[in-house]
Amino acid sequence: MMKVERLTLSVEGNTKEVLHGITTQFKQGEMIGLVGPSGGGKSTLLRCLALRDPWTGGDYSWDGKKIISGGGKGSQKYRSKCAYLEQNPSLNPEKSALKNVLIGQVGQTSWIRRMTGMVRSDDYMGAMDELEKFGLLDKAHVKAGKLSGGERQRVAICRALVHGADFIAADEPVIGLDPKSAENVLGTLQELCKNKGKTVIAALPIELAERYCTRIWGLVDGKIELDVTGRRLTESEKRSIDLI
Repeated sequence: MMKVERLTLSVEGNTKEVLHGITTQFKQGEMIGLVGPSGGGKSTLLRCLALRDPWTGGDYSWDGKKIISGGGKGSQKYRSKCAYLEQNPSLNPEKSALKNVLIGQVGQTSWIRRMTGMVRSDDYMGAMDELEKFGLLDKAHVKAGKLSGGERQRVAICRALVHGADFIAADEPVIGLDPKSAENVLGTLQELCKNKGKTVIAALPIELAERYCTRIWGLVDGKIELDVTGRRLTESEKRSIDLI
């Protein structure tokens, strides 16, 4: 169980609040769709929950253990358990899919591995196993710059799993993808929740959140104004979060 209490984030010299005292909780195996109007704070919330940005205030606990208290962005131990998937995955275009998986994200991998690229044989096999599971084994030695958008997102997901992520925050992971690629990416995330007990929170278009997610949050002006089981939203619910 992950529990958030009074999450606040201020910018511009701590004078302007972007997130306003958010309190919520979520658990292992959930896939939560984050919806709402542009500029409502979705990307910021995801980065805070994935321990990529510091909090101005609030508490964050996992299974009863506080990992943030009163601000900050948590310890390296917990940051390594979180993955943040950007709209355009931050892969090195000149390195192969395999090497991108092995090197990992900042916050997930030690600086020694990131500088030297040295890996153990067990890590190598683990990376190849994950690539195979997601239909990317034939792309293992292809440079990331030559992969399609959907393939790059799945490489980023493999990277998260290889480096031990239990929680994945995905910021519009299917934007710009064709329908089939989007379906592959969201199907992959859905499978991780159902079969591996991972927790995913993804900023998505409302129709995809309704289709793939077990729960939907509606974020407006830095506040969660809607929190319902994943289903088709009513017209009044869409109106409450400025989507009509």
